[in-house]
Amino acid sequence: MRHHLSLLLVGSMIPAVANAGVPGWVRRYEATYALTSSAHLIPSFSRQTGLACNVCHTAFPMLTAFGRQFKLNGYTMTGLQTIGGEATPELKINLIPPVSTMLQTSFTQTSKAQPGTQNGNVEFPQELSVFFGEAISPRMGTFIQITYDGAEGSVGIDNIDLRYANHGKLASKPILYGFTINNSPTVQDVWNTTPVWGFPFGSSGVAPTPTATPLINEGLAQSVAGFGSYALWNEHIYGELSLYRSAPQGGAHPPDGSSELITKGVAPYWRLAYQQRLGKQYLELGTFGLASSLYPTGVTGPTDRYDDFGADLQLERRIGKGGVGTFALHTSYIHEHQTLDGTFAAGESNAKNDLNTVRADASWLTASRWGGTIGAFSTSGTADTLRYTPADVTGSATGKPNSSGYIAELQFMPWINTRFSVQYVGYQQFNGSSSDYDGAGRNASDNNTLYVLIWLMF
Repeated sequence: MRHHLSLLLVGSMIPAVANAGVPGWVRRYEATYALTSSAHLIPSFSRQTGLACNVCHTAFPMLTAFGRQFKLNGYTMTGLQTIGGEATPELKINLIPPVSTMLQTSFTQTSKAQPGTQNGNVEFPQELSVFFGEAISPRMGTFIQITYDGAEGSVGIDNIDLRYANHGKLASKPILYGFTINNSPTVQDVWNTTPVWGFPFGSSGVAPTPTATPLINEGLAQSVAGFGSYALWNEHIYGELSLYRSAPQGGAHPPDGSSELITKGVAPYWRLAYQQRLGKQYLELGTFGLASSLYPTGVTGPTDRYDDFGADLQLERRIGKGGVGTFALHTSYIHEHQTLDGTFAAGESNAKNDLNTVRADASWLTASRWGGTIGAFSTSGTADTLRYTPADVTGSATGKPNSSGYIAELQFMPWINTRFSVQYVGYQQFNGSSSDYDGAGRNASDNNTLYVLIWLMF
């Protein structure tokens, strides 16, 4: 299940929360980033803070500078009446728990139907989520998502991020530090360049997609538990280290011989980033990575090692009269080295492979809530005829993982919690070739996809 949240805070409404006692970081960022125009939050957080959806997001789920600070500070800013407080300092919870709902319904049409299936597929709903997002103490907050997936016909745990945050001084400079418990590497990230929150923010769940993808690209999502520590020093330098351990949903507990992709030991994830505001522009440069050893099956024997190294850049610029519009650029590169002792021993892959993924997208968002995004993607790597085999639609006749293409999207938000979008995905290569890529006569362009999405947050 892959989704993205929404709805933030409106700077013009910040005084309403100030009366309830706004943390210093809120006042500082209100002044620094002139939060007097629209920005965004999931409705749970909007209810908690008393602010509209567009102080934290430019267009959900893309975060503004204020939204990034709200997340790093543990989702704790509140304008609601609380239980506890000064009279009972050991307890401070919202009187009414903020809960919100997300509904996605969609239409998918591919250039050529998949064999034996009907084209022009309607998903109603594609996804239906309930969010529990709120402060649970002055320094702790939650983001919990539970989702019904229409294609799977089941309800399951989705994205979870529990946080503790605090402030201090280091070398006479301010430092924001905290801890996170989450269930997917990069779900805790505050930039839109890493896999969980990267473009496209909504995509078809039934259209064919390339087989090869790095493990860090949600390969462990909802099947691990991670504990990490992070810090933002002097509002410029960010660092994080998290450790992940398998926590599968369903199946054998504890994992046994029937389990798949169980971690051996822990899988460390790291993140470093530098951010700087330059007039109307904001720039982030960063790097991230994940090192995982997984048992292909069972919990003993040889493992498959995946070493992922990524680099990213995010650029934002205010546009239009009064700077109420936004131009945003996101780019990322991920190199994955695979040492496949487990699957090689089973005769199912090369001993070692490499995979390279490049993604870039640029968005133009206007004050009238119209917007457009154009993106490009490319995956290339080592040919492996044992790992990438011929099969209808999903296979590779060449044994190569190479895929490339583009994504164009037009969106309109008549209200800041309602989004209508039309997306087109075009492929130059798919699973190793542009023509007859699966060995059954299917071409890469046959998977070109028209995707229409209605996305509601309330």
